[in-house]
Amino acid sequence: MRFLARRLSALVGVLLASSMIVFGALYLAPGSPEQFLVQGRTVSPEVLAAIRSQYSLDDPLPIRYWKWLSGLFTSDLGRSLLTQQDVGALIASRIPTTLSLAAFAAVLIIAFGVGLGILAGTRGGFAERIVIFASNLGIAVPTFFAALVLMSVLSVGLGWFPVFGAGDGVVDRIWHLTLPALALSLPAIAVVARITRTAIVDESESEHVLIAVARGLPKRIILWRHTVRNSLLPVSTAVGMQIAGLIAGAFVVEYAFTLDGIGALLVNSVQRKDFAVVQAIALIMVVAFGVVNLLVDLLYAIIDPRVRLEKGRS
Repeated sequence: MRFLARRLSALVGVLLASSMIVFGALYLAPGSPEQFLVQGRTVSPEVLAAIRSQYSLDDPLPIRYWKWLSGLFTSDLGRSLLTQQDVGALIASRIPTTLSLAAFAAVLIIAFGVGLGILAGTRGGFAERIVIFASNLGIAVPTFFAALVLMSVLSVGLGWFPVFGAGDGVVDRIWHLTLPALALSLPAIAVVARITRTAIVDESESEHVLIAVARGLPKRIILWRHTVRNSLLPVSTAVGMQIAGLIAGAFVVEYAFTLDGIGALLVNSVQRKDFAVVQAIALIMVVAFGVVNLLVDLLYAIIDPRVRLEKGRS
């Protein structure tokens, strides 16, 4: 519990510092909200002054930050300059698509990334060479290009999957999100497979595994209890980092497959200088990254009790 309390305190500090950076960076970027609102028209100084007063743009930056930060505790994320909708309601209508896409991609990363890495690390030979070649290819192919190839082959060519939309209902949504999730997860699957294979190969040559072999323990026990389990620490770190970055990387896939998620909303809001929406989505990404990292740290103690003992002594 002390370890959890320390990690939660650190997470709160990271979120506070990140909120300052996100809020300040947008106001340092070229352009301004009032320039977007006037749409390039020539307006009088009085109109510009009224716009700046309406959106509190004349207040000092620390005061604007405090108003925004205090609004977060009351679920008031402001109003969109583009649609005049409440930002919380606007994001809430789109976040299920992004979360479904990220969750689907996370399952693919764990299943195929870890599975292929274990296969390559334990079998060797032809299987290992195939996994290494495929992982090199997956790392080299950009996500947007992978999305285009998957659409061209599996949607347009073979007609197995739909090209656009997120679908309705559980089964239909899985069917619609299969190609986007695959495109989003391909680089991560390649990275996790390589790290898993390397961790298992290194662990299989460790002293305690060699002692288990010398004692004549069954190969299945040596593989799963000694080799695979002890190689999961670096693997869980890699999986956690890749999953944490899924929401941030989803905007490319959402744009390619015309999905109404927060990634596509972020791109549109950045282009239109819709500050309130950009700030809220950026903060959501930071929260997701921090929470996943916290879960990975807690997973360490489950995989290896020595981590829990070391944390307790620190």
